[in-house]
Parts: sequence; C-alpha cells; structure tokens
Amino acid sequence: MAKAQRPEVTTLTGAQLEQLLAELRPLVPAATYQLLEGLLQTLQWIMAAFEQKTISIARLKRMLFGHSTETTVKMFPPKPETDPAPAGPKEKRPGHGRNGSKDYPGARQVKIPHPTLKVGQLCPQCLRAKLYLLKVPARLIRIVAQPLFQATLYELERLRCALCGALFTAPAPAEAGTSKYDPSVGTMLAVMRYGAGQPMYRMDKWQTHFGVPLPASTQWELIEAASATPALVYDALIDVAAQGRLLHHDDTTMRVQSLRQQLTQQPQEGKKRTGIFTTGIVSQVDAHRVALFFTGHKHAGENLDQLLQRRAAGLAKPLQMCDGLSRNQSKEFETILCNCILHGRRGFVDVVESFPEECRFVVESLREVYRTDALAKQQKFSDAARLAFHQEHSRPVMDTLHGWMEEQFDQRKVEPNSGLGQAITYMLKRWVALTRFLEVPGAPLDNNLCEQALKMAILHRKNSMSYKTLNGARIGDLYMSLIHTCQLNRVNPFEYLMALQQHSQKVLTEASRWLPWNYVEALEPSNTS
Repeated sequence: MAKAQRPEVTTLTGAQLEQLLAELRPLVPAATYQLLEGLLQTLQWIMAAFEQKTISIARLKRMLFGHSTETTVKMFPPKPETDPAPAGPKEKRPGHGRNGSKDYPGARQVKIPHPTLKVGQLCPQCLRAKLYLLKVPARLIRIVAQPLFQATLYELERLRCALCGALFTAPAPAEAGTSKYDPSVGTMLAVMRYGAGQPMYRMDKWQTHFGVPLPASTQWELIEAASATPALVYDALIDVAAQGRLLHHDDTTMRVQSLRQQLTQQPQEGKKRTGIFTTGIVSQVDAHRVALFFTGHKHAGENLDQLLQRRAAGLAKPLQMCDGLSRNQSKEFETILCNCILHGRRGFVDVVESFPEECRFVVESLREVYRTDALAKQQKFSDAARLAFHQEHSRPVMDTLHGWMEEQFDQRKVEPNSGLGQAITYMLKRWVALTRFLEVPGAPLDNNLCEQALKMAILHRKNSMSYKTLNGARIGDLYMSLIHTCQLNRVNPFEYLMALQQHSQKVLTEASRWLPWNYVEALEPSNTS
C-alpha cells in the first residue's frame, strides 16, 4: 500500500468560511448543510487552537471525545494487593432501576372498581369478616406511542337550498377552538427546542412521519408568538436574580449568523471583538435558584455587571463563583470572588500521563475535600456549620497541598514552564479565591451548577448549529432561562409555561407573582377572581 501523502494545508478566515457556507447552503439538503457547517467550524476551531498554542493533545482529546477518565478512581484504580475489595455484595447505587408508579405524575389516572366485590361485603374466602378498602390501590402503568402533536379534522356538514342556493354550515364545536393551532403547540415547541435541544427541521420530519405536518417556518412563528408573556417573567427573573447572595456564572461560544456578519464587516483598524458567547448565570436567592442566559458579544463578566446594575442598594457583597479567567471578573461591582477548584484540578488531569505520581497526590487531596463537602451536605449542615466542618477537616488537607506545591518550585523539582508547572502556577496564583470555602460561609467548591446549566445552550448549539438573528437568540435565552429555572425548582416547565399563556393578562399586571416557585399560589381561586 502506498504511503499517504501529506495533504496541502488550506486555511480560511472567518469571513471566507461564512462566504463558503453561504454558497453551500442552497446547493445541499438542509440536514447535509447542518453537518457540513459543524464539521468546517470544528476544523477551523482546532486549527486556531493549535496555532495559538492554547491547547494540548490530551485536552483536545477530552474536549472532542469526553472526559471518560477524569474521575479519581478511573485515573488511579486501586491496586488489588494494597487495596483489597470490600467483603460482601456491592452496594446498589440509588436511582438505577425501573421507575415506580410514583415516577409518572403526568400519567392519566383511571380508577377501576372490582367487578364483583364491594366494601362491606362478606369475604368470599373465609366467609367470616367484611371487606374494607385499602388506602393504597394496586397500580399498573401502560405506555403507548403517539405523535408529539396531534390533529383533529372536523367535517362540518353543509346544506344548500335547491331553489335559492342558500348555504347552511353546521357550527363548529367549542373544542375546535378559534384558530388552527392551540396555544399549547407554541409552548410545547419551545420546550422541545430549548429544553430538549430538538431542532425544528427534525420535529418537521418527525411530524410528517405521523401524517400531521408542522413545517419548520410555522414552528418558529408559533414559538415567537408564544414568547410575549414569558418575556415579562424573564425580565422579572433578572430583577430577582440580581438580589442573590451567590452568583455562579460562565460562558460558552455560540453562533448567531446576523451578529457574525456584523462583526466580520467591522473596519480592520485597531483591536475588534469577534467572539460570540452565551453566558449562563445561576443565582441563589433565599431557598430558590434562578437560571439566566444572555447571548451576544459580551463576556460573562460584562453580563454579570449588567445584572448587578439591578441589585438593590445596601445589600451585602454577593459571592461570585467562576473560573480563573480575567474576563469573568466583575469590573464595576465589588464581589467576594470564588474560583472553581475543578478548573484547577483539570490542569493536573491534562498532564497525568506525564506526571502520574504528582498528579495523583493533587487529585486525591482534592478528593478528600469533596468527601468532606458531601458529608456536610448529607448531614444538611447550615452554612456556618459547613464552614466549621471544612475548617476542621479540609484546611489541613489544603494547607499540606499548598506547601507541597510551593516546595515543587522552591526545591526546583518541577520546571515552571512544564505542563505540571503551569497547573501548579494556576492554583497558587488563585489560591485565596480557590479556598474561599474555608473563610466564607456558603462559599461553593466549584462552578458545576453553572456548567450544568450551560449544557442547555451547548445542546442547542450542537443540534441546531446556530441562531439566525439576535431576536432568535433573545427568545432562546428567555425560554432556556424559564425552563431551567423550573427544573432547578422542581417545577414542570410545560405546565408552568401553559399557566403563563392562560393567565397572560394577570402576568402583564404583576409578573413577579408568576415566578416558577410562586405561580401556584397565583392560581388559587381566591387569587384568580
């Protein structure tokens, strides 16, 4: 077999790539275009990362194929001779099994009486005592398939006079409604697209299979029309989130076609901003959490400042949790900065193959801190009790780790420019912010809460590739914010959004009473008269 020749390297600027994609769009099917766009943009991102020397091969593998070996036990499996397996059967993890009947709150309930026996009847088996009703009935779940959207065709009988030609049409029943699409359609489309990440072309194809077509263009019109009332609550949520005592935030790259064209057409003189981001902010407000998304050219720190402009005067400085990037820090407001331990840990994970023993020491030290935090959560400690618990058990671990890191440089055991040296430098430079949980009650260990929220935006970017306009991005932001806030507060997002549509006039006058955690009170008969 002939040896494969090295291909000629072809590079494209952002503007050239946009032009190429614009030329390809009318030439290929929509699904093929989405795939080509994703492949080309992924290749451009990889080449840019290598040119700027901002990424290692190990990190690139994890970003492209997942962090399958990032847990401590997978990176450093116990040795059988030194760490024997515990005796007895392995404890079964909770949550891994069949769902019980209580896990189907949305199921339609049908009560089935016994066909031959009734309460108070003589027992047919012993013939001595009477039967009584058990409080808990036997339960049976039956699941059937159906299209996401169903259609009903009403055939209205028409009569015409044989002499004068007058036409008489049967009146439509009340359930036929006043328009072709029920208000629930736009709401369900929003939940599917922004909550489940289903692109409109895929739902179009799905519905066509079931004989109830719902074109992608129609889907967008219905989503946009249904967004007016949720937009009022989204604005109210921003006001509520600004008062939070703890703010997690981060951003991820996003694609907005109209904004990309606008940025590429800017004059070339001077330094210009070309990045487009979706910022996720999760605010802890009393017992509730609020998730917010903002898409545009602003970084996470700038969006945080915009949020804090709505913060009431006189409130204490909020805790701010983010990674160590300078663009994430607030430039206009004072906060108590906390940095994510897992971002520091990731630097050691990236070089574990080159420095296994050193990385093992760091990773296992941080594991002890997380075990302490898990125990505090299990015991439901207050913030003050959790702080004292960490000071007792985690401070010695972190002090030892800090001393070990300084020793690596002081005794010249590690080259500062090596991968391990850079990981240590990252931690030492941000040590105060990384160990805020040892000084401030309620300070978190990491930014996982925000990264989990950003998965909604990442899923949308992966499946739908991009927003077309800033208006589309705004609608995506408000729906993702409401849907994820519902999930954080254990509220059904579809039922909540439907309640907003059904009571739009009341939401218009007092949106703050229709937040995910208090809207049920607004639905009470005494409050809806």
